[in-house]
Order: sequence, then C-alpha cells, then structure tokens
Amino acid sequence: MIKHVPFEGCGNIESWLESRKACWSILRLYQNQPLPSQNPDLVVLMGGPMSVNDDAEYPWLATEKAAIRQWFDAGVPMLGVCLGAQLIAAALGGRVRAGEKEIGWFPVHRNNSDADRGLQRLEHGESDTLTLPASFPALHWHGDHIELPAGAVSLARSEVCKHQAFMLGRRAIGLQCHLETTQESLQSIIRNCGDELAAGGAYVQSEHELIAGLQKHGETLQGLMHSMLDYLVAPA
Repeated sequence: MIKHVPFEGCGNIESWLESRKACWSILRLYQNQPLPSQNPDLVVLMGGPMSVNDDAEYPWLATEKAAIRQWFDAGVPMLGVCLGAQLIAAALGGRVRAGEKEIGWFPVHRNNSDADRGLQRLEHGESDTLTLPASFPALHWHGDHIELPAGAVSLARSEVCKHQAFMLGRRAIGLQCHLETTQESLQSIIRNCGDELAAGGAYVQSEHELIAGLQKHGETLQGLMHSMLDYLVAPA
C-alpha cells in the first residue's frame, strides 16, 4: 500500500486484506520511505492532493512513476485510487490535466461499449471477471482529469469525468472515484481538505451530504471494491 499523504487511509481495502489474512505494509512516500526492491504481489496506490505533474515539488513522484512502469511490465497487479489512478495513467503514456472539481456523491455509469472489447462483467460474482454494474453511486473528490494512454480501456464515466475507471491489460485498474471510503477515511479527508467544500462549485456537495451519502451507499462501495481486488489477484 503506497500512501502520498497521512490523511488518505486505506478504508475498506484494509478489510479485504484482513479477510484474506494477507501480509501487507504501508509505504509512506511523503516520508521518503523507499519503494520495494522486489516486485510485490499487489500494489495499491492511494490518493493525495498533489498533481502527478508536481515532480519538482515532490521528487518521489518521478521515482514512483518509474516503479509503476516496472511493475506493469512485470505483470504485478496494481490498483490506483484517485491520484493513484492518475499516476498509473501518466506513468504509462497518458496525461493528467486540471478540470472541474467533482466532490460528492454522483452516479458512475458503465461504458457499455467496453463489452465489445472482450471484458466480462461480474454479474454473477466470479472473481476471475470484472464486476461493474450498469450504474452505481460513488464518492468523488478530485479536480484533475485523466487522458488515457494508448491501449487503456475506459470502463466507466460520470457526468463530469470521462474516465472514472479504466484498465490497462489484465492487471492494472485505475479508479478516479473513491470506492474504498469508510466513515473513518471520509472524516479524515474532510478534516484535511474541507476548505475545498467551502469554495463551492456545480459539482461540490456539503459536508452533510458527504456523510449522509456514505451512510446510504457504504455497503455498495465495499462490495464493488472487494470485487475489483478479487479480480486483480485471481489467476489469469
């Protein structure tokens, strides 16, 4: 698990790891902790308020992007969340640009055209196929948007964001939205980034709406997040 700031937690990814009795660790790049010298079994890249283009201010971003390229070439399963998804895209030939802020609970819609590219849907719970309902609620907290690298498949979109979820090959998934969210992780990001709510915007909800949305949709988020992780680590 790679963290870029102390306040963006693992959320329900941690409960998935615990259910598998996995041996795992957190690497805190903001403390300049070194990346692993050997390929891990799974890499999860968490979020953060910085841009993937801020290499001058955060030199470890360049090191991380180089590691992502190495892990991708080696077939290491990777999940990127928000900044983590943007890092996967940028490291593998895509671009990340500033756009409209999307903070709150807004629906995500599956891109049906992706079925024509050979993706199987997890509508029966099989862990060797990827589950995406036709639409689902998700928490969003981002202002940067992804332009996908060549070969990537866009899995889902929202009204504001063209690429809410994408895949590269069989082993790399990027999620612009936050399916990992729990009460603890949401309160943490509100405490540390709540000033973005005060700025407002067409797609920026209030703190009350954020908390109420989690109470309503938290179980759905966990099911989707766990299914994606099951898919990533399933034998090819």
